[in-house]
Amino acid sequence: MAQQAIIAVVFDFDDTLAPDTTTLLLREHGIDTDRFWKEDVRALVNQGYDPAVAWLTLICENARKNGPLVGLTNQTLTEFGRSIDGLLYPGLEEMLDDLQGRASAARDVQVEFYIVSGGLKELLEGSTLVRSRFSGVYASQLGEDPTTGHLTRLKRVVTFTEKTRYLFEINKGIEPLQSIANPYLVNQDVRKDDRRVPFENMVYVGDGLTDIPCFSMLKAAGGTPFGVFHPGEEDSAKRAFLEFLAPDRVVSMHAARYGPSDELGALIRAAVQAKISDAAVRRAQA
Repeated sequence: MAQQAIIAVVFDFDDTLAPDTTTLLLREHGIDTDRFWKEDVRALVNQGYDPAVAWLTLICENARKNGPLVGLTNQTLTEFGRSIDGLLYPGLEEMLDDLQGRASAARDVQVEFYIVSGGLKELLEGSTLVRSRFSGVYASQLGEDPTTGHLTRLKRVVTFTEKTRYLFEINKGIEPLQSIANPYLVNQDVRKDDRRVPFENMVYVGDGLTDIPCFSMLKAAGGTPFGVFHPGEEDSAKRAFLEFLAPDRVVSMHAARYGPSDELGALIRAAVQAKISDAAVRRAQA
């Protein structure tokens, strides 16, 4: 029996599949998000903090005694994450159905979906769609104070290049629980022919500067990276050109709309269909 070909469609989350979930969480607790991101986070970055460490540290500080996030737990993150389903960008669920339908119509081909995000894992997993349709969610996590259960510690920080680590885990077939048990498992040598998801079988969709390492790595390895930008925002369009298109890091840039008649939705479908066809050709030649 021929080995099943796996195609992985990997998404960033915030501003790619939905509005920024951390910003929504902060607003829910009465925090001035403009000040949080533009002043408080920036002040720590200017002191040498990594941007991801900076904002996660500030969340921990706000979750301590008398802070606006006091009492924050993984459970409350998950409960807040239930609101995500109503905020997902248009056409997403339909596209997931369509892509898996295309794979099921082919022989020995499977399409899987993953999230690689700097956002908060438990919050993202509050979404019913995320829990039910995605094979893995790789994102930042906060740790609980052992006496209160409140989230006041850094547990996992997904930074720029840390995102590429999870592409390698998907590539090598390392399950999330295996990675937690042995964080160094990703460094083990695996023959190219034994890797579960070849990089050329990956599609990556992201919107920000934190996605550039994934864009560049996948494009060089034969994968297909698409960039997302928000046409109504001048800074988003400018960044899309200067940081993504001009350096040839992505195939193209599009609004975050995933319906079959939307540019991005149509191109992701075409890219996955091409990979399904390539898998059929390789199988015929084997």
